[in-house]
Amino acid sequence: MSSMQPHHAGSGRSTDRSDQEPVSELVQRASQQLTELVRGELRLAQAEMKQKGKRYGKGGGLFGGAGVVGFLMLQALVATVIAALAVPLPVWAAALIVTAVLGVIAAVMAISGRKQIDQAAPPTPEQTIENVKADVAEIKESAHR
Repeated sequence: MSSMQPHHAGSGRSTDRSDQEPVSELVQRASQQLTELVRGELRLAQAEMKQKGKRYGKGGGLFGGAGVVGFLMLQALVATVIAALAVPLPVWAAALIVTAVLGVIAAVMAISGRKQIDQAAPPTPEQTIENVKADVAEIKESAHR
């Protein structure tokens, strides 16, 4: 007989509340799962970046070592050239010739480097700035239409 009684406003609210609770629980659970997923992905990314950082560090150290050994090799090569030239010439003349050749090479490299730097100046992305200005102008123009 109680099932035949008309619904009161209060009973409608309790039905609505019972229907909303599972939805709110689902939303809350989804939010928690999304948070856990994002945190897990961030931990994974952090671990991956740490591992890559170690490898970059090792690689950089090896490149640095190769640079030092290469520099020593060039010094040995210079000494070899001086010794080879010292067979027909006095040692001082052989060393002077090698020093002059190295000086010319250094001067040519410095001049070439300066030209490259002058071509790169100013250090601003000029083409990108022009493209952005053109985009802004086009947006303003389309906004006025």
